[in-house]
Amino acid sequence: MFVLESYPLAIAFCVITMLCWGSWANTQKLAGRNWRFELYYWDYVFGMLLMAIIFAFTMGSFGQGGRPFLEDLGQALPENIASAVIGGAVFNIANILLVAAIAVAGMAVAFPVGIGTALVLGVLVNYWYEPKGNPWILFPGVGLVTAAIILNAAAYWRLPGQTRSGILRGLILAILCGLLMSFFYRFVAASMPQPDPKEFLALPPGKLSPYTAMVCFSLGVLASQLAFNVSKIISWATSEPLPPAEYFRGTTRDHLWGIVGGMIWAVGMTFSIIALGVVGAAISYGLGQGATMVAAFWGVFIWKEFRGAPAGTTPLIAAMFVTYIVGLALVASATG
Repeated sequence: MFVLESYPLAIAFCVITMLCWGSWANTQKLAGRNWRFELYYWDYVFGMLLMAIIFAFTMGSFGQGGRPFLEDLGQALPENIASAVIGGAVFNIANILLVAAIAVAGMAVAFPVGIGTALVLGVLVNYWYEPKGNPWILFPGVGLVTAAIILNAAAYWRLPGQTRSGILRGLILAILCGLLMSFFYRFVAASMPQPDPKEFLALPPGKLSPYTAMVCFSLGVLASQLAFNVSKIISWATSEPLPPAEYFRGTTRDHLWGIVGGMIWAVGMTFSIIALGVVGAAISYGLGQGATMVAAFWGVFIWKEFRGAPAGTTPLIAAMFVTYIVGLALVASATG
């Protein structure tokens, strides 16, 4: 399988993760105007699993390091497979809440508040289990990200034409997403070797390669999707739940954009856990969550989600971007 050994290349992989995680939600907006997110999300899950399988039988099966995918899956300990599957289930619930928050509040709010919260807690959780990185640089970076979240929420609160209950719904959905999202990566990381290129080149018995972990993770997402009624979980956020039969009434375009969105996210996740072997879980996860600023850029400058905001909102948005970028730069430079 393909294994990373270079720190600069690992950072580049994290940047690709950031771009993918920050851009997939555009596909939700590009799907049909009447294609509800509950329906979009099924295709998103299918796209994620499809991309994981493609990686498993390409990058995960050819190369000098580790084990080919099928061999790796056959020798894996059940507890490691279960850990990756649980990570997928936790992520799925969190991501459903994120998609709902996007539907209610837009990308420029849902990502900074939801994924920003996930970044802060996720870095802390992953660092607690695996203290890799300089805390005197890492934690100030996390603090700046927290400040950016507050600035974004303040800007959102100023948007005209919204009810207080609608604003609160968007923020609550995003925060709940962040609380859950902060834990999924830890489960996936626990199924793989300790961060060290040597460990990934010669995988310890029972552990999963990044490619096998991604397939198990995606199966966990699909299993939890089948187990939970998505519409009932978040129907209060937007409108009445839709009957399942509505999924089969979508156009080819509706379904295609969901699949593409899932594939884009899966590319980011796979690159992130490949890079984990070099930079560690806290930094790999933290840099990937720079997706927040990518998504905020799309929301502010492309989709014009803050159009019509009152005077004084622009400085808040600008301060959010600057604070978040500086915080991410500190996270990137914190490797020990």
